[in-house]
Amino acid sequence: MNARRFLLASGTLVAREMTRFFRQRNRVIGAFATPLLFWFFLGTGLGRNFHAPPGAAGEGLNYLQYFLPGTMALVCLFTAIFSTISVIEDRQAGFLQAVLVSPAPRGSIVMGKLLGGMILAVIQAVVFVALMPVVGVPLTLFGVFWALVLLVLLSFGLTGLGLLIAWTTDSIQGFHAIMNLLLMPIWFLSGAVFPVSGAPGWLKVIMLANPVTYGVAGLQMAFFGSRGGQGPSMSLCVGVNLLFAGAMFLGPWLLVRRTRAT
Repeated sequence: MNARRFLLASGTLVAREMTRFFRQRNRVIGAFATPLLFWFFLGTGLGRNFHAPPGAAGEGLNYLQYFLPGTMALVCLFTAIFSTISVIEDRQAGFLQAVLVSPAPRGSIVMGKLLGGMILAVIQAVVFVALMPVVGVPLTLFGVFWALVLLVLLSFGLTGLGLLIAWTTDSIQGFHAIMNLLLMPIWFLSGAVFPVSGAPGWLKVIMLANPVTYGVAGLQMAFFGSRGGQGPSMSLCVGVNLLFAGAMFLGPWLLVRRTRAT
């Protein structure tokens, strides 16, 4: 009975998240077009100046190719922001309080939000996966499979981080300020914009401690194979992102569990 209640509540919140997203055309356009413009203009502008160090991720690639996996991570980031900001809106509208006093398990509230954000992120990221052959990177069954695994874990973890911040923030303005201060540096320092091996020593330490780095490295390995450089193994990338996703479910779940409905 409890499992059925959990699944029903989670599924309802996922369906609500999907409906809200596709009914807001400006949100659909913004979530897809912003990373696309980032990839095209930044990739075109820096293309001639991009030279990856020997053995680095991106060696032998042009910047439009190198930047695509990082753009997929950016899709996950923007989706995390857009999907979790609704927590603040729901709190202000009273919907969140109604959910908290319902018989739905607290964990189902967290799972519903995270699954909704994850599904939306993967749907949008698949469009960028389809761009790989356009820029001269052939797709393989191996690459697509592991890319989808990493995108699921990465988007789940980033949405959980966004939920953790949104649950403790009272205003949309404050949420945006914290997300820009925290999530954008996490993305910049993930190897999405420049290879980890080309960074100064102190910066490399920060980048290697960033879980998103292993998501981007795994995506590069999935698509580029041996051209992706001598980075972490695929098993390490998947393992780190699995731990990140698990921690980002546990954190919001403990926070939501302690929250009293008012």
